[in-house]
Amino acid sequence: MHLVTSTSELADIIRNGGVIAYPTEAVWGLGCDPFNEAAVRRILTLKSRPEEKGLILIAGAQEELTPWLETLDAHAAQRLISVNDTPTSWVVPDTHITPSWVRGEHQSVAIRLSQHLPVQRLCQAFQGVIVSTSANPAGLEPALSAEEVHAYFGDKIDAIYHAPLGGASKPSQVRDILTDQLFRV
Repeated sequence: MHLVTSTSELADIIRNGGVIAYPTEAVWGLGCDPFNEAAVRRILTLKSRPEEKGLILIAGAQEELTPWLETLDAHAAQRLISVNDTPTSWVVPDTHITPSWVRGEHQSVAIRLSQHLPVQRLCQAFQGVIVSTSANPAGLEPALSAEEVHAYFGDKIDAIYHAPLGGASKPSQVRDILTDQLFRV
């Protein structure tokens, strides 16, 4: 198990097309550069996840969301950067920023501004958003520890970020940024 504490080392792995596991607010996630098609396809294969479902992106700071913020009205933009008691991924209209291999069959992408310090540090080191999908093969429960990540994926991922999970009791809710419709509780 390749445990890494250095966010700059993890960012280099991501920049070089690698796939990492990292702790999110509630569960472990798999991440990569969303603009690297081969890396995203590797995650889809690891999870046995159909591409058409799409993937969530995660940011650690408002600046990383600039391309999407520029497409939203003031009310929707405020929702995207708001701090919520419950981790919230917002479904944002998008056909020109995020690649189709991340959006799937959708004309939108789900994006979360994380309040979890390890995620913030990772995105800051990478200088951008990364893919955020639960670290588990389809049909199995999301990993709650680095050991579970390793049991699921072994050496098929490039590194595991040695940092703690956040205190949330379940993965992020998913809401439409324009209507506030709840897609996932």
